[in-house]
Amino acid sequence: MMRFLAAFCASLAFLSDSPAGADPARSMLARDISITESLRRVRLLQDSYAQYAQYGLWDEIGDLFAPEGRFIFDGQVGPAKTANGPRDIASFLRTRYGGGREGQVRGGLSAMMIDSPVINLAADGRTAKARFQTLIFHGHGGKARIEGGVLATDYMLEGSVWKIAAAHFYPQLEGPYEEGWTNWGGGDLPVPPYHFDLTNAGLPVQPALSSPRTAEALSALQKRVTLLNDEDRVRNLQAIYGYYADRRMWDDVVDLFAEDAAVEIGGQGIWRGKVGVRRWLDRIGEQGLRHGQLNDRVQFNVTVKVDPGGNEAHARGIELGMLGEADREQGWWEIATFHNRFIRQDGVWKLQEMRRFVQAKTDIFLGWGKSRISDPVPAGATAPDRPDAKASLADLVPAFLGRHPVTGRPVRAKGRAKLVATGPLTGRIAAGRDAPVDLDEIRRRLDRSRARDGAMNVGAAYGFYLDDSRPAGFAGLIAEKGFKVTPAIGYYIGRDRILAARAPSAEPEKRPGISYHWLVQPVFLISDDGRSATGHVRLFNFRTGKTVGKAGDLFGASFWGGMYYNQYVLENGHWRIWDLTIEEPFIRSLAWKDGLWAKVKDPPPGSAATAASNPFPPDIPIKALGKRAEGFRGGTGQTIEWPSIMPMWFEFTNPVSGRLPPLHQTDCTPCLVRPGLRLDRNGYQRPPDAPAANRSP
Repeated sequence: MMRFLAAFCASLAFLSDSPAGADPARSMLARDISITESLRRVRLLQDSYAQYAQYGLWDEIGDLFAPEGRFIFDGQVGPAKTANGPRDIASFLRTRYGGGREGQVRGGLSAMMIDSPVINLAADGRTAKARFQTLIFHGHGGKARIEGGVLATDYMLEGSVWKIAAAHFYPQLEGPYEEGWTNWGGGDLPVPPYHFDLTNAGLPVQPALSSPRTAEALSALQKRVTLLNDEDRVRNLQAIYGYYADRRMWDDVVDLFAEDAAVEIGGQGIWRGKVGVRRWLDRIGEQGLRHGQLNDRVQFNVTVKVDPGGNEAHARGIELGMLGEADREQGWWEIATFHNRFIRQDGVWKLQEMRRFVQAKTDIFLGWGKSRISDPVPAGATAPDRPDAKASLADLVPAFLGRHPVTGRPVRAKGRAKLVATGPLTGRIAAGRDAPVDLDEIRRRLDRSRARDGAMNVGAAYGFYLDDSRPAGFAGLIAEKGFKVTPAIGYYIGRDRILAARAPSAEPEKRPGISYHWLVQPVFLISDDGRSATGHVRLFNFRTGKTVGKAGDLFGASFWGGMYYNQYVLENGHWRIWDLTIEEPFIRSLAWKDGLWAKVKDPPPGSAATAASNPFPPDIPIKALGKRAEGFRGGTGQTIEWPSIMPMWFEFTNPVSGRLPPLHQTDCTPCLVRPGLRLDRNGYQRPPDAPAANRSP
């Protein structure tokens, strides 16, 4: 009898997982998985574009376009220049940014940071539109230039392959490194057209028109969703590493690594084990930032590939180092590529291998056209376990993750360059196996990945609206009962209050300058039901104006920086911002020729910025936050400004060890004094802490 019952139960499980058991709910699930995967494949095209450009692979970029694809340059300020078809597009980009040559050119640079996207997939799932922020460091033959603007892109699905149908770049700033950049064309800047508005900014995927009946087993659908979830976990871990490294939180950095981990720094060598990781970090400097030290290493265009076995993943991306010792009047730029390997051990994701290859390090006063710095191989107590100074970094191209997303061919280095990081530094990682779950649980897990895409979209849209002085736009992205801080003043609760706090003015058709708000390197923690999220997101902030500008000018060639501590909710089917908290500036900039952050001095006593004046009083003044506002403009205690080190708070503990950060908050910033603003007081779940979010079921 027992054998009969066991066989009967097994047959039921088989039927529930078989195509014959497919039902409308399973078909809807399969459809939603496919459109979520499509959204990410669209993003992969643009991230691949940036990664190929960094190493002069212009033909590979051309192949990302459809046969009838177009690339349009300008058309707003100056006449449009149009390239048609993959070969013509590759030729245009090669000529403008690659010194007319294919492949990496010694002494040259073609680094493109293309990030902070708003992506929208059409209801039929076959076309998409996106808007990206763009910054380009380029130059060859002893020259260095900077260019930036907005990239608007259309995508199309041909068969089962996503391709770029059209890309329109609207340049907004440009200039030689020696002089600094100014507005494109020298005058006021028009606003590039938007493909999104308040009806779809928080809705990355339009409601599907139909749900074709699926023949896919439930176990296969679960595996696809697990790959999406694990991609999100790896992205979080990679971003968190970056924030810990910025602050030289070496204990926390080491905690992220597996016991038998390895670190490879191109041109220097390999450090092995956690002890080796710590020696490598000590080579950079002592734990913790000191007065005048800047160690920001901003991550862009990160691609992630989770292996089908489920216990191994890789991440590759571009790192822009903004480094400095202001007390010594020194500063550097650094462009690098990371190619990292991750392992899932007992359900917890960890760093297994970190491999980093510097493409260009340059003195901030000279630029990459006139200065290239090679750091020596460390000796003594911080020396690598296996030194390696043989290869020229100019000839190394870290391997790409997978084949070309359109052609399916391997992506190879060109000219004298060679691929590196093509094989592992450490041993084989065994495949894992996840316990089967029912359809409802698979749906909940999918909703958590879709929540990440929604939060990313609405945050980036907020940045674009802010850049273009569209208060109705950015206020409209706030949830009905949401709240937003005005730096140095306080919090306003509700959309009407947020709008009322802004000085009334017409939305400009042109602007004398722009202060850019890129939201990049996000750490998103998603609630169990996928309806709420927290976001620890970097503000990458630079400015442009009609002139290069001088210290203190609102517009001019300068770099700043800050941190968002946001919360997001799914409200009436659209993602909205529940809490928008920004703390800035972590970097204070001088005029371009004065070296930006490298020569900044402490302000005279009593002259530090204080609370801004505003005739519309906030609902929660900054000072009311007490210790949480200590050191910030308008807050408590003495205001801290660069080159002094501003405090940085974390809303999560270490995702691997659970270590508490020096400054830790467990809920939204104003919730400290107004508990009624908490997510769980307003019908939403509170997202888990990082250790729980980093655990793969």
